[in-house]
Amino acid sequence: MSKRRITLAWLGEKEWLALLLWFGLSMIVGVKEFAVNNYNNYTIFKHVYLHTINGQTLYGPYPEYFDVNNYGVLFSVLIAPFALLPDWLGSVLWVLLNAAVLMLAIRQLPLNRIQQNLIMIFASHELMAASSYFQFNPIIAACIIFGYTMMRKEKDFWAAAFIMFGAFSKLYGIVGLAFFFFSRHKLKLIASLVFWGAVWLVLPMAISSPAFVFRSYREWYEALVVKNVKNAQIDHGVVMQDISAMGFIKRTFRLPYLPNLYVIGPALVLFAAQYIWLKYKDDVRYQLLILCSTLLFTVLYSSSSESPTYIIAFPAACIWYLLQPRSKAANIFFIYLLIGTSFSHSDLVTSW
Repeated sequence: MSKRRITLAWLGEKEWLALLLWFGLSMIVGVKEFAVNNYNNYTIFKHVYLHTINGQTLYGPYPEYFDVNNYGVLFSVLIAPFALLPDWLGSVLWVLLNAAVLMLAIRQLPLNRIQQNLIMIFASHELMAASSYFQFNPIIAACIIFGYTMMRKEKDFWAAAFIMFGAFSKLYGIVGLAFFFFSRHKLKLIASLVFWGAVWLVLPMAISSPAFVFRSYREWYEALVVKNVKNAQIDHGVVMQDISAMGFIKRTFRLPYLPNLYVIGPALVLFAAQYIWLKYKDDVRYQLLILCSTLLFTVLYSSSSESPTYIIAFPAACIWYLLQPRSKAANIFFIYLLIGTSFSHSDLVTSW
């Protein structure tokens, strides 16, 4: 057994370390950001609930915070218990909930405990980055992973619940349909998608009204169209949005008007090409590689990609690495990803 494998096994056996990094870093950064009054996103989220019960638009500017909400009205139901708490408590519990849900999703992956712990250890810094913004992306990542794991366990009813929840709250969850061909009960899955679509559509009406919910979804569409246009803009030389393949190409090669379709089109062809090998659809390695591609595609080809969304993509890089044959090339590439992608936006990598 090589030294590297012993080292990874030793690290992965330390479950206490995985849990400490996973929850500890997120809780520390959540408390720290709240202490310096830097919790604008949580304020936005809280007001999604408050505006819903008061029948106010969810997508307009408000004096209580800067920026605007871009989540679906279903999100108001999820955030409700936290919005009713004092901000200092609700914000930290919100961060911990996101961490816990994503951890539960990772625990459902068809990998051994050591591999699961390694994913948590390697991705803990990326989770901390998302937590510093009080983001919802860890739960979105979990919805995508649960969509796969539930389908794999032939629990299509619950797979559909996670897929549609993600779609009705942040759209990203709809990519869970990429696992459709893994289902052994496709008609049941389709019926379940329709059922849960209806449930998640109606649920916010319990704290508002049908007219408000339908109006909100129309306004959500309009808000996302506006946001997509703004995402490609650079304000004062700081790139905050469109940290995607399209944004990278446009900014690196100074092609600001390059149509996104020129990048997304070939990417979709490459993504679809993976299904040529559907004869291996029952092979766990093949399934996990499709999961990795799905998580990566969600971030790399979205104009809404920003630093906190990479908690969706980075666990995919971790899974990919653990599936690779042991080699120096894989080690070098993963270390580059760890430093260049995850650590690059923190004090672990200095500005110079």
